[in-house]
Amino acid sequence: MKKTLIVAAVAASFATAANAQSSVTLYGIVDAGFTYVNNEVASNTAKGSAAAFRMTSGNLSGSRWGLRGAEDLGGGMKAIFTLENGFSVVNGQAGQNGRQFGRQAFAGISTAQFGTVTLGRQYDSVVDYLAPMTANGSWGGTYFSHPFDNDNTDNSFRVNNSVKYQSANYSGFTFGGLYGFSNQAGGFGNNRAYSAGAQYANGPFKIAAAYLQLQNPNTNITSGAVTDTGVLATNTMAAVQTQRTYGVGANYAIGPVTVGGAWTQSRFQFVMGDSTARFNNYELNGRYALTPALSLGAAYTYTDVKGYTAGRNSNDHMKYHQFGLQTDYALSKRTDIYAEGVVQLAKQGAEAQVYGTNNVSAHGNQVVVSTGLRHRF
Repeated sequence: MKKTLIVAAVAASFATAANAQSSVTLYGIVDAGFTYVNNEVASNTAKGSAAAFRMTSGNLSGSRWGLRGAEDLGGGMKAIFTLENGFSVVNGQAGQNGRQFGRQAFAGISTAQFGTVTLGRQYDSVVDYLAPMTANGSWGGTYFSHPFDNDNTDNSFRVNNSVKYQSANYSGFTFGGLYGFSNQAGGFGNNRAYSAGAQYANGPFKIAAAYLQLQNPNTNITSGAVTDTGVLATNTMAAVQTQRTYGVGANYAIGPVTVGGAWTQSRFQFVMGDSTARFNNYELNGRYALTPALSLGAAYTYTDVKGYTAGRNSNDHMKYHQFGLQTDYALSKRTDIYAEGVVQLAKQGAEAQVYGTNNVSAHGNQVVVSTGLRHRF
């Protein structure tokens, strides 16, 4: 009897050790709320615009569920994978044009000393390094995005067919890069993407920079590097030949207050003619934790657009002013409620549209107010 107990104990120990070497985690976010938009173009009204009241999903964080796994290969090396599905909580439909794992889908190898290499459908370096310095890329959500999300800080698109490297953390310094293949015979440069970025964190201070380039994202749209909607081309009804985005951002925490800023520039070369667009986005943001549960956030973005001669508007110099306020209250470690408002003022003939709404404004300004509940699991 004693020998039997010893054998059982040893077997249980080996089973526990084997299980500890590999793991699969189910995780997700459900974000549901209501949104009011004061001014959207509508064909069924005499004035040409109307207010909209909608139940919405993913106001602050895109609703999602995913599987994340790791297996210890020994010597500090791990095999990893992530499969992440985006969905709308208001109707149950899959996001990212109906993809099963449209948010992320990749596998790779990770080492504590040298970093991580992954292959699949992934975020670019702007999303990884620079976006956390902006309001929409950290706490603000979609409606705080820069006009059209022209710099992809709200990850409007992911990169397919991509190989990605992310370094280990070297005393607060991290860096990485990504290359997305076109997967097209005889068209290596048709719909490919590449990016690079870096971030440095030292106590309360963080600074980051990133670069992203897309080539012919409107060609080879079924199997190329960029096959999502959300790039500027979709919003302007003009085909983009080249997009170059780069920028820097920083933030600093002073007790319960975190202040930050970011500058990004996106340059677009359109397919038809010699038309181009250059977006400069200048953002200031701040967040104040009044209590461990209650926080307030505010952001202002000034966007200057030059050379915008394709699509809906032929003006060659337009300006946008955007203001946002948010309050968030944590009911628990995993559940919070929020309310926020965003105002966008379009100048010099520009059409206002807060990113994430259904249509442009008919009168040069647009106001969005949203509230909801977010649960993480």
